[in-house]
Amino acid sequence: MKRITFYLDFVSPYAWLAFERLPEVLEGLSYSVAYQPVLLGALLQQHGNPGPAGIAPKRDWTYRHVTWLGHAQGTPLQMPARHPFNPLPLLRQALACSDDGSINRYVAGTVLRHVWQGGGDALDPTRLAALAEALAEQARPGQDVNSDGPKALLRANTEAAQAAGVFGVPAFGVDGKLFWGLDGLPMLRAYLDGDAWFDGPAWDAVSQLPSGLPGKP
Repeated sequence: MKRITFYLDFVSPYAWLAFERLPEVLEGLSYSVAYQPVLLGALLQQHGNPGPAGIAPKRDWTYRHVTWLGHAQGTPLQMPARHPFNPLPLLRQALACSDDGSINRYVAGTVLRHVWQGGGDALDPTRLAALAEALAEQARPGQDVNSDGPKALLRANTEAAQAAGVFGVPAFGVDGKLFWGLDGLPMLRAYLDGDAWFDGPAWDAVSQLPSGLPGKP
């Protein structure tokens, strides 16, 4: 059985699309998935990356693209009333349902649908209260969005993701290898199927390729 770590932040539409696509991609394999919420903003900041929403034309394209991808994939996706938004309340709400930093698929899906279905404001207080109620049976005793436990788990998850080389979400870690993005899922499947390409030099060789940009090694 392969253990896959799925790094996600609920603010990412690609995380929602990948969440829905993953079971089909992994069909027929023996695997387990650890869903680990991380703070995307911290991952981007580490590399000075403004993210697609920080570049106006790219923001427009990204929103068009993910809406079309949802249509093409058959995954309901409506942009929330505001985007981007501060995902901390959602990340902490999810991690109030965790002892070790991983959440189950029910919790991940509940929060993702809260954001990406219906077109509502992800941070609307009434909707957040309804989300907390929907997750109440999953929450650990004494833990909620304001507790220290979820805050510490989020910090630890994000730091561990940074140490593992995660630079964006969705990302999938398995056997020390990292696969990034919705469009990385076919590559992940090929690896899990034993594609001989992964036994060759190509995976590691790319990191040795010199950069042609000034000031870059």
